[in-house]
Amino acid sequence: MHWKDIYERLTVGKSRLVGRGLFAGSAIPARAKIGEFEGEVVGLRESRRRAQGRRIVAIVELERHALDATRTRRGFRYINHSCEPNTFIRCTPVRAEFYALRTIPAGTELTVDYGDSHHDGRLACRCGARNCRGAI
Repeated sequence: MHWKDIYERLTVGKSRLVGRGLFAGSAIPARAKIGEFEGEVVGLRESRRRAQGRRIVAIVELERHALDATRTRRGFRYINHSCEPNTFIRCTPVRAEFYALRTIPAGTELTVDYGDSHHDGRLACRCGARNCRGAI
């Protein structure tokens, strides 16, 4: 299955973690590319300005610019953090690509470890994982 087919089957719904989440519309094989983060291309300084004071940040920083998905109504803007995620991000100089860490059954919420984020450890983590770090 091509990654664009997987991406087109993703759905947004109520999350058990926080707000809305992104869900697998069909089973996703381990290590499969799921899709790419979409958003407005902005400079790094502007992305940090936009993120200041926000509880929900839908921005991915790359080498020379950032992708701001705040106004996007679909896609990876809705992927929530987990300390034990089922996806990972591979960043290139111009893209942020999402891949499955393991087989993900249909209907499962997709999660990713945000790693370093604009929250700087000040936002409580709600993932519920047994090895939860407690903050994002």
